[in-house]
Amino acid sequence: MTVEAVTARYDVLVLAAGRGPDDPMAKAFGVSHKCLVELGGVPMLARVLKALAAAPHAGRIVVSIDRPDIVAQANAAAGDVEATAIASTTSAPASVIAATSSGELTFPLLVTTGDHALLTAEMVEHFLAESSASGADLTVGLAREETIAAAYPETKRTYFAFGRDRVSGCNLFALNSEQALKAIAFWARLDRDRKHPFRLMRAFGLSSLALYALGRLDLDRAFARASRKLGLVARPVDMPFAEAAIDVDKPADKALVDEILSKQEHSPGAV
Repeated sequence: MTVEAVTARYDVLVLAAGRGPDDPMAKAFGVSHKCLVELGGVPMLARVLKALAAAPHAGRIVVSIDRPDIVAQANAAAGDVEATAIASTTSAPASVIAATSSGELTFPLLVTTGDHALLTAEMVEHFLAESSASGADLTVGLAREETIAAAYPETKRTYFAFGRDRVSGCNLFALNSEQALKAIAFWARLDRDRKHPFRLMRAFGLSSLALYALGRLDLDRAFARASRKLGLVARPVDMPFAEAAIDVDKPADKALVDEILSKQEHSPGAV
């Protein structure tokens, strides 16, 4: 899929709420908010905004956050990006629903996170091209275990096993139509179980749980079942970038990202 295949320009919502004064990442690195943690010397939110601003098919950028002042700082650090802030709410899915109800954003909509520090314009364009061509109401970016392990064999990711497919989430979601909000509402009910595959599959019914447990539910079949359950069309997007699955949730993630950024900076093709 080529960049030219993208037929729509996507508004962008960046989920960047902190976890309050006891946020472990903020405390570990001596900053007032997780999004201010520096990676390669640049605040992580600024890295995300810079990547989005460089993607030709990413349009208006809105950041859902509990500290609007941080967006202005990130805009400046990213090189005068013009992202705007909107108040976050009680959870990630609730913040998506609030943001789409505000009138600030239109469909199609790209949703990502403020801790996606290795995000690049190339990743964004690949995801949007595949999403635009999918015919789906909702698409979800996923990276295969073999893609991640080949580049970073020692990194630990949360994998979901669907038959022979083992995949990790990439914090990239395309809401191609308003129908996708059905999935966001469902996500709001399941948010506490997002890292527990069996609990998630149980929510889709006993037959899905049984097939998952037996290893007979491959990725396409899983999305087909989810589509029927939710009353929409949902499809996965294969992300051929190991870095797309690496976000910064804990100090070990920061160490890995700093190492990756250092290698990229000193690679022969670095500018």
